[in-house]
Amino acid sequence: MTIGGSIALIIIGAIMAYAVNYEFSGIDIRLVGVILMVGGLIGLVIGIMRIVSARRSVERRPPPRVREEYYEEDYEARRRGF
Repeated sequence: MTIGGSIALIIIGAIMAYAVNYEFSGIDIRLVGVILMVGGLIGLVIGIMRIVSARRSVERRPPPRVREEYYEEDYEARRRGF
């Protein structure tokens, strides 16, 4: 569940719990709204935790190895100390 979906569940649950006055037989609309809000909060916490853990797990690569090549004249000059 994405963060947007979680926020949508919270909004729909809040509307059902606090703004709807319609009654079904055998179904408590306010309880359904509270259940949706709790589900949305749990999804929101899980979504935020996934984002935080994904940012921490950045792969660290070792620095690339450098290959040095010398021309024959440079090698001889280095060997002599010039």
